[in-house]
Amino acid sequence: MQTSRVSAPCCKSGRMKTGSWCTTSLVVGLIYLYILAVEEVMGQQHTDFNSRPLGFESPDRFYPGAAQQSQGSVFSVPLDSFSSPSEPVQSSQLNQNRNPAPSSVSSANSDYGVEFKYHDYNELTQFLRLTSSRFPSLTALYSIGKSVQGRDLWVMVVSASPYEHMIGKPDVKYVANMHGNEAVGREMMLHLIHYLVTSYETDQYIRWLLDNTRIHILPSMNPDGFEVAREGTCDGGQGRYNALGFDLNRNFPDYFKQNNKNPQPETDAVKEWVSKIQFTLSGSLHGGALVASYPFDNTPTTSFNSYNSPPSVTPDDDVFKHLALTYSSNHEEMHRGEPCKAGTPSFNQGITNGASWYPLTGGMQDFNYVWNGCMEVTIEMSCCKYPARSQLPKFWEQNRLPLVKYLAEAHRGVQGFVQDENGNPIEKASLKVKSREVGFHTTKYGEFWRVLLPGQYILSVFAEGYYPREVEFAVVEQHPTLLNVTLVAGAGKVGHRPQQRRKPHPFETPPWLGGSGAGTGMGVLVTRAPPLTNVVGNRGDIGENTNPPGDIGGGTNTRANQFKAVTTSSSQSNNVEPYTFFNPGSFAPVTFSPRQPDIPSSAPGWPPRLAVALATGCLLACFFRVQ
Repeated sequence: MQTSRVSAPCCKSGRMKTGSWCTTSLVVGLIYLYILAVEEVMGQQHTDFNSRPLGFESPDRFYPGAAQQSQGSVFSVPLDSFSSPSEPVQSSQLNQNRNPAPSSVSSANSDYGVEFKYHDYNELTQFLRLTSSRFPSLTALYSIGKSVQGRDLWVMVVSASPYEHMIGKPDVKYVANMHGNEAVGREMMLHLIHYLVTSYETDQYIRWLLDNTRIHILPSMNPDGFEVAREGTCDGGQGRYNALGFDLNRNFPDYFKQNNKNPQPETDAVKEWVSKIQFTLSGSLHGGALVASYPFDNTPTTSFNSYNSPPSVTPDDDVFKHLALTYSSNHEEMHRGEPCKAGTPSFNQGITNGASWYPLTGGMQDFNYVWNGCMEVTIEMSCCKYPARSQLPKFWEQNRLPLVKYLAEAHRGVQGFVQDENGNPIEKASLKVKSREVGFHTTKYGEFWRVLLPGQYILSVFAEGYYPREVEFAVVEQHPTLLNVTLVAGAGKVGHRPQQRRKPHPFETPPWLGGSGAGTGMGVLVTRAPPLTNVVGNRGDIGENTNPPGDIGGGTNTRANQFKAVTTSSSQSNNVEPYTFFNPGSFAPVTFSPRQPDIPSSAPGWPPRLAVALATGCLLACFFRVQ
C-alpha cells in the first residue's frame, strides 16, 4: 500500500511533465507558423506616408482612369520598325543528350565556351574572369559587394564601351538567382554573355545593341543560397533565402507598407548599385512559373488573396504591359499562358500584374521603379525552380531571343539632355511625364531616358535655381525621340520648382519632387517640339538634324555637336563607373577554395522566427513546471 501511494504521485508527475512538454512543443510550432505567416504574407504595418519617395498624393488615390485605359490593349511586338535583325547566330550546338557538349564558338575563340551545366560559385567566377580576359574590348567585370558568407556579387558589363559610360546611351541590367534555388536564370545569364561577345562580329543586330547600350549582368544575387540548393528540386525552399534566412525579394524598401525586416548585404549592394548607375531598363529572372510579371507587386490594402487579387496599377501600366509582352511574345511557350500544373493559375498572353498574381511586400521591381525610375519586369523562366541540367539547352533556345529583344526596348520612347543657357549639363534635374507620377532624373552629363509608347506627351523639367519648363513632344514607333531641353536660370533664386510635400525616404534623397501643379504661377515655359522627322535618325542613332535654333536642339545637330557640351566639360576618365574593375591583363587560372558545406543557419527563416518561437516555448515550459 505504501508503495502504491508513493508510485501514484510519480506517475502523475510523469504525466504532468509529458503533457507540459507536449503542450510546449505544440505552442512553439504554432508560434513559429504564426510568425512566418505574419512576416511573409501580412507582416508589415502601414507606412507613415510622410516618408514616401514620390509625388503621389497617397496610394489610395490610385489613378482611377489608368486601369480603364489599359484594359483590352494589345501591344504590337516591338522593334519591327528597326531594321530587322538577321537570324541570331547560334551561340551553342544544342545537344539533347544527358551531358550536353560545350557551346561552339568562332574559330578565333574555339577554346572559349560555356557548358550546359550548373556552375557553382567558383566555376562562375572562373568563367567571368576568363570572358573578361578573352574579350577586354567588349566586357568588364566588377563586384558590387559581398554576400553574407563573403562571396562576390559579380557583375559583367557587355558593351562596345564596357569600362566607360557612353554619353547619350542607356545602361540596362539583368539580375538573376535572387532566390538561390531558382537556378535557370543564373545559367541563362552565362549563356547570354557568351552569345553577345561571340556574336558581335557576325550579327549586325547584336553589334547595334552593344554599340548603343551598356548591358550589366548580375548572374547571381544570392550565391550563398545557390550553394545549398539542389538540382532536381522543383518546389521547396532550400536555398531560396540568403545565409541569414531572409528572402531577398521581400527585403527592399516598399512604397505601400513599411518593411521592418533587417536590410541584408545583398540588397544593400543592389540599392547602392542602382543609386550609382542610372539604369533605364531592368529584368529580374526567377523560376517556378512561366510568366512575365510587372509592377506593382504590392497594394495599398492589407488583404491577401492569392491568384485572385485585383491588379495594382502603376501610372506606366501601358509601358509595363508592353515590356512584359515583349518578352512573352518572343518566347515559344510563355505567350500561351498555360498553367504549369493543376491548381496553378494561367496567364493571358503569358503576362500578369504582380499584385494580381499574389501581393508581396519589399519586392525589387517596385523598388527599382519607385525609388529610381527604372522600369523592371520579373521574368519567371521555368515551371521547375531547379530542373535537371539536361533541360538547359531547351531553356536557352526559348529565352535567347526574348532576352535580347527585351534589352533593346531601352531605345523606345524619349531620350535627351537637360542643359543651361551656356550648354552646360544640369545634373539631378527632376523630370516627370505629365499624368505619369513616377519621376526620374538626369545624370551628371544631363542625360535622361524614358521608355514610352507612341503618343503625344508633355515633359515637366525642373532644377534648383532654374525656371521649370514643360515641353511637348511625340513618340513614334520607328525610333526614339531626341529631346534637348534648355533651362533658364532664375536669377540665382531657389524654389521655382514645386516644393516637395513629403520627407525623403531614409535610404536616399529622391531625385524628383512631389506635389502637383508644376508651372502654376511659376513661369513655366512651354515649347512645342519640331516635327519628329527632324529630330532623330533611325535605329536609335542621333544622326543629322536641321532643327531651327531654339530650345530643342539648335542648328545643325550632328552626333559630334550633340555631345560637345558634355564631353568638353568632363574628362574621359570621369566616365568610368564607381567600381573597381577586374584587370583582364592580370588574368591567370585561379585555384578556388573548396565549396562551403551546408550550414544549418542557411535554412529558411532560421534565426528570426525559430529563435523567437523557442524563447517563448522555454518561458512556457518554465511556467508549466512551476505550476
